[in-house]
Amino acid sequence: MTKKEQARILVAEDDPSMRELVARILGESGHEVTTAEDGIAAIARLSQPFDLVITDMRMPGADGSQVLAKSRERWPTTPVVVLTAFGSIPGAVDAMRLGAFDYLAKPLPNPQALRDVVQRALEGRPAADGAVAMPVVAEDPAMREVVDTARRVAAAESTVLLLGESGTGKEVVARLIHEASPRARGPFVAVSCAALSETLLESELFGHERGAFTGAQARHEGTFEQADGGTLMLDEVGETSPALQAKLLRVLQERRFQRVGGEQEIAVDVRLVAATNRDLEAAVAAGQFREDLYYRLAVFPIRIPPLRDRPADVVPLTEHFLHLLTRGPGRTQPELTGAARDALLAHRWPGNVRELQNVVERSLILAGAGPIRPEDLGLGSAAPKASSGEPTTLKAMERRAIEAALAAEDGNRRRAAKRLGIALRTLQYKIKEYGLS
Repeated sequence: MTKKEQARILVAEDDPSMRELVARILGESGHEVTTAEDGIAAIARLSQPFDLVITDMRMPGADGSQVLAKSRERWPTTPVVVLTAFGSIPGAVDAMRLGAFDYLAKPLPNPQALRDVVQRALEGRPAADGAVAMPVVAEDPAMREVVDTARRVAAAESTVLLLGESGTGKEVVARLIHEASPRARGPFVAVSCAALSETLLESELFGHERGAFTGAQARHEGTFEQADGGTLMLDEVGETSPALQAKLLRVLQERRFQRVGGEQEIAVDVRLVAATNRDLEAAVAAGQFREDLYYRLAVFPIRIPPLRDRPADVVPLTEHFLHLLTRGPGRTQPELTGAARDALLAHRWPGNVRELQNVVERSLILAGAGPIRPEDLGLGSAAPKASSGEPTTLKAMERRAIEAALAAEDGNRRRAAKRLGIALRTLQYKIKEYGLS
């Protein structure tokens, strides 16, 4: 898209005066602007593609992080600009950590600041749909085996279950399976089963008819319909409720479903890839997950190793993220010092590849125009360190990481979950499992 072409832009802002100001500035620049008065309205409008999304961080119903997550999930190549009242380095780090293209502090310093960031976002958008920010980096033998297995199963129609800790790159492997399959020309649609409430998730998966519930002003096609002829990824499928599990089982068995509030049977041709960071076998034994659904999903399981078990991938991934985040006019990729490389390799990465990406984004802000040093990485307190007398099992390390995250966020579970790179539901499950207060 060139600077002179008109762009379709979604603006989500609950402050009417700010919403009107942003819409007017962009409209005067020749863009087609659609507005949303809150996060829920913005998520509903994301059923249609936009060239750019601008969202406030704090809104009722669904906040900016949820709008951002939904946009990246449904339209992964669409840049998102965040409006935040916190015009500081921590605010910038938080926005970029969530995957935003850039951020703007409120109140806007001047109209040109908005025009500039919009122009940069539109010019920096990848040319081809389906491009992903996280590549399949497989320098380590453990990850090479995963890639080889994924490519072999891609040719089949079998349902795949991706197993692994949060942040290991399960969606990246799911995209690889799709792109290496005969369905590559069809759509790839990913939905997080932990990001929405049960009611909203049912509507997101199966769609709804007009008037099905309050706020359902038009018919909405769910992700099963959107993925027809392609691949649907159900991320964090272990977080679904028993009622929704029953409906998923029916779709897998019959390849048919009904929209919420509808009576018509809709047939779909979808290849399913599910993913979870939970032990589903243990969940089945505990009565928390349907056994029949588990066996439908686990036709071909692939376990993705955590980053700490694939050390040869750490530096290549770092270099990739540095390249990705500094591409564009007027930006140069900074040097990664030898000491910084050593620090990266020494870290245990409890948040896996997602944590590494966050660290790289933060280091770019702190390093400025200079080389990246260990102090720019901020790894000193990123993971709890065990004393000689403490246990070193994975469960003990996980418990200590959760305790440290909760302490760092003053007990705020939502922020602690973001710090750890896991879903809030998963954190709540772990808190209960370990008996933490």
